[in-house]
Amino acid sequence: MKFRHPYRLFSWYFKRKALPYWTILILDCLIIYLSSFFAYWLAHGGAITLQHFYTISNVMLIYLAVCIVSFRIYSTYSGIIRYSSFVDLQRVAFANITSLAVILVLHYGVYRLSDTKLEHLTSRHLILTFFIATAVMWAMRVLVKVMYDVVRTTESSRRVYIYGVHDGGVALAKSIRGQRPTRFTLSGFIAPDPHFAHHRLMGVKVHIERSELKEALKRDKIEAVLVSPIRTREFRNDEELQDMLISNNIKIYMVEQRVHEGLENSDPGAAMPLKEVSVEDLLPRDEIEVDMESVANELRGHRILITGSAGSIGSEIVNQVAQAKPAALMLIDQAETPEHDIRLLMSKQFPDIPCETIVTSICNQERMEKIFRDFRPEYVFHAAAYKHVPMMENNPSEAIHNNVYGTKVMADLSVKYGTKKFVMISTDKAVNPTNVMGCSKRICEIYVQSLNNELKRTGKTDSTQFVTTRFGNVLGSNGSVIPLFKQQIRNGGPVTVTDPNIIRFFMLIPEACKLVLEAGTKGNGGEIFVFDMGKPVKIADLARRMIRLSGAEGVEIKFTGLRAGEKLYEEVLNDKENTMPTFHEKIRIASVREYDFTEASRKIDELISIAAQFDDMATVAKMKEIVPEFKSNNSKYEVLDHKEE
Repeated sequence: MKFRHPYRLFSWYFKRKALPYWTILILDCLIIYLSSFFAYWLAHGGAITLQHFYTISNVMLIYLAVCIVSFRIYSTYSGIIRYSSFVDLQRVAFANITSLAVILVLHYGVYRLSDTKLEHLTSRHLILTFFIATAVMWAMRVLVKVMYDVVRTTESSRRVYIYGVHDGGVALAKSIRGQRPTRFTLSGFIAPDPHFAHHRLMGVKVHIERSELKEALKRDKIEAVLVSPIRTREFRNDEELQDMLISNNIKIYMVEQRVHEGLENSDPGAAMPLKEVSVEDLLPRDEIEVDMESVANELRGHRILITGSAGSIGSEIVNQVAQAKPAALMLIDQAETPEHDIRLLMSKQFPDIPCETIVTSICNQERMEKIFRDFRPEYVFHAAAYKHVPMMENNPSEAIHNNVYGTKVMADLSVKYGTKKFVMISTDKAVNPTNVMGCSKRICEIYVQSLNNELKRTGKTDSTQFVTTRFGNVLGSNGSVIPLFKQQIRNGGPVTVTDPNIIRFFMLIPEACKLVLEAGTKGNGGEIFVFDMGKPVKIADLARRMIRLSGAEGVEIKFTGLRAGEKLYEEVLNDKENTMPTFHEKIRIASVREYDFTEASRKIDELISIAAQFDDMATVAKMKEIVPEFKSNNSKYEVLDHKEE
């Protein structure tokens, strides 16, 4: 094979999996053999070395047998040189020290008993030989590793900074340096802690000052920033740094899951659990920690029914409940294709859990009756609902039929068949509702809470406990604003925002579902749990950030005006409501107005009957009677509010 340039030789070698172990063994033996002559030459000069060439050669060939045994004991040749570590260098040193000790003993016997004239081949010469050999063997391994890093770096790796300098940042740096093939080349650190000013870490500079950092990014030709897994919270809240990186077309990567020790102790060649961030990763929020083990203990071994199991929230509840190893699952949704996807997921990921996936509507009372009679669920997680505000504003009768009547069917059957706990998923739009969808969910809350209180009042303390959970928008859910913006950006714009001042709360789907499960399993019945959604996000700012993050140019934002029933901001609690703390700092109990069950049930039955006539105005008028705080906004139903005045 002809090599026109040394780089091509290195490239050829480094594209191989590894040199054969016997090649490394021969190289190490050759190093010791040649080191003996070099050591002799240093002590006696070239003429005497040549004079005793055959004597030294014969003796060292015998001694190499000892070295080979020692190399075998310490496995110095079984590793891959390009991935050599400090441990590999230690093995070489121990092997050579052991060989030297044995050889010195043998050498003393050979010198005393043989006729060979070895007056110049002294113990000092042997010690120098192995000292030189060890240094050369170390140098060979280090040089190959360095050259490997150089070759990998010159191919396709990106120059990066790492955000964070403590354990997580250092572990991340070690991990990317050990990757095969190389994806990233470490060029520096970004430290949120000013104590690291003017420091160097792992041979590269730690950057503190933002004014200096901007120039450093350009000078070092940085293409990406990797965020330490234990510094994601600080990074999410550092909008100044995010904007600096995005405006300079620098990609941002985060670790997919928190693996503080895993990064440091993982195989250096393992694939990095890094992903390029989306806007969801950059929204300022605190991570929510939930004791899922205690939740799993509550659900393990029980029969659990989940409605809306194919939706964004319902499917994640399915996933988390399945991990708790229930006795059996009953999954209900009327969307055939998404429900089929859930069926496949369960058969693949949780094949040991008995699971039925049923395509039907919760409003089919006869079908629900048979399911409850046969399955006898101990827990019901009720996530099925129509949720799109503009759609329900145009179809109030369907909102009542599916959301209110469907919830009533499920709640009544839960009591009839002895369900232990019924957990209803509500929304922040139920607070001071301005649209049909939000009001329909508030009516659902009224029904299940008043039913729970009626069961307690009549002494049925061992009957079903009804728990309600309220939260706002979840990131990436079906029909939410972020997937819509992504599609609009891909299409070249414009990105449509209803109002420049509209704000929303956001939460990750897995986090929201964890809170639902904790509130549901630990609630005592009758509570309406509200979640701390963190800081609100201005939707126009969100759109601008998504456009910058995508790298798209010329995409405009178009303000279309508030839709029917839409608020500028969502509330989590009614103005007249107070909250009480619970078992989790992110979960509170709303002190809401309570309704008499008999009166509430009568009015809700009347509402269901009116809705069955498909008279929109009459249906909404009855909703406003049940929920007096329901004031329509930007909707044809505003005339009903004026009539009341």
